[in-house]
Amino acid sequence: MKHTLIFAAAALALAACSPAPAPEAPVAEAAPVKHGFGPEISAEDFSQHVKVLSSDEFGGRAPGTDGEQQTADYVVAQFKRLGLQPGNGDSWFQDVPMVVTTADEATTTATITLKGAASPLAFGTQMALGTRSAQPQVDVAGSEMVFVGYGVNAPEAGWNDYEGLDVKGKTVVMLVNDPGFHSGDPELFSGKKMTYYGRWTYKFEEAARQGAAAALIIHDDAGAGYGWDVVKNSWSGAQYDLPASADPEPRLPLQGWLTGETATQLFTDAGLDLDALRTAANQRGFKPVAIGGATFDASLKSTVTEASSRNILAKLPGVERPDEAIVYTAHWDHLGDHSATHGGDKAAPAAEGEDHVYNGAIDNATGVAGVLEIAEAFIVQNPKPARSVVFLMVTLEESGLLGSKYYAANPVIPLKDTVAVINLDAMSVVGPTRDLVVIGLGNSELDDILRPIADKQQRTLVEEDGVEKGFFFRSDHFSFAKFGVPALYAKGGIDHIEKGADYGRQVQANYTTALYHKPADEFDEAWDLRGVVQDLYALYGVGRTLANNDAWPNYVEGNAFKAARDASRAAPVEPPAPAAQ
Repeated sequence: MKHTLIFAAAALALAACSPAPAPEAPVAEAAPVKHGFGPEISAEDFSQHVKVLSSDEFGGRAPGTDGEQQTADYVVAQFKRLGLQPGNGDSWFQDVPMVVTTADEATTTATITLKGAASPLAFGTQMALGTRSAQPQVDVAGSEMVFVGYGVNAPEAGWNDYEGLDVKGKTVVMLVNDPGFHSGDPELFSGKKMTYYGRWTYKFEEAARQGAAAALIIHDDAGAGYGWDVVKNSWSGAQYDLPASADPEPRLPLQGWLTGETATQLFTDAGLDLDALRTAANQRGFKPVAIGGATFDASLKSTVTEASSRNILAKLPGVERPDEAIVYTAHWDHLGDHSATHGGDKAAPAAEGEDHVYNGAIDNATGVAGVLEIAEAFIVQNPKPARSVVFLMVTLEESGLLGSKYYAANPVIPLKDTVAVINLDAMSVVGPTRDLVVIGLGNSELDDILRPIADKQQRTLVEEDGVEKGFFFRSDHFSFAKFGVPALYAKGGIDHIEKGADYGRQVQANYTTALYHKPADEFDEAWDLRGVVQDLYALYGVGRTLANNDAWPNYVEGNAFKAARDASRAAPVEPPAPAAQ
């Protein structure tokens, strides 16, 4: 499946956005850490970083809060300790403009009217709504509701769920994931393996391109890859976005989700069978279906403020080819402090007595800690890297990969000269495993660099469990992949060398159900970090190999991102010499 047209358009649009940098906020001197860091990658040093970054004192590391400043202070202090250079000229930061929109859930209303009966929807339990319009008041009135299957328009696949439909002023209702998922048909898109067309971000962008007034995605746990609580927590409270000037992609006035139960009831009341329509939506030639004359009314009141957050970056200059770089990235942000005194950074305030700090230990203090450990390994290696190595901690990942999206549009080293990106996100604390998971295995030639390193560790490269969840599109490496930069996102697997695969699945399942985007994601002294150390050495090995050779890895033939890489690496054509007079 090729998505070249979509990605090329995004690349051209974003590349045009280079706003002037805002005045840089000062960096406070971080309190000294009472820990003797060693030069080797170690579980002890890794643990220290995670403990600090995920402590209650950092307040869940929400962008624009004291937690951001504390995180910046800590990371920059570590960069300075290592002797790295500022990554953005003489600055450790790249300012990322953002719009903060906080819905007033108490006054926000949403109603579906069908056959003269109005059914109000409760925020958080039946639906979640938001706007990217940066408008304090958004109203949708009497908007006809129409079911558009998966909401996909893929010309190269001969698929258009909007064909023959004018959705201007209408509310489109669609399924999560992409055609082929619910049927498991490998001939439809990638079957169970999610493509970019299955991501909720794409669906809202396409609905905006079509001119819809609003778009609602029907949630189901299997198709989304997470439960309704994740939607509720992520869509409540303060929402962050890039300003339209920095991200010219089309935006809907109103977008959100319906619970599966709410959607099923709506379709039943309209005399429709949602299961039958889901089956039909998986067939070529599917036609949109009006939802029995149902109309959607919503009034969303929000507080809108303009602010900025920061990507944090450092550089180790290459001794031979400093203009070429390998980039290690991890997102530093998480969901913040949801106590009433903090106003709820990303979710409704916790009840009195409840844990209200979303510490984000695994997601993603582990990734930041991992990049710091890898940076230390590069500092002490001999010989020094021939190419530069950039260590990039991005913001606003939890809000749609916005920090990495902004960096990819405004890179400090041109993307054509960026050899590869290696991403660390939510590292596995299962312990040492026989498998090493590569999210999107087979996408790029980076697999061929990682494989012999894994072989030496007696590990096998495998694709991710749950390919239907679209993990390749859910972390910061994707922002680079859209521009054609080969990107590696790998982590420890589940087949524990002593306890087996069932044990590993239990650990991973517990993370997904009990910890992911919840206050319980805290540092645990019981973590088995032997596997993390293996993972870090493997990812360091990939970067070290690339930093000391002259290879330019690419995506494999037929991959959606290869055309963008080929175009960026193509030598400019010299204009013909003028004819002699």
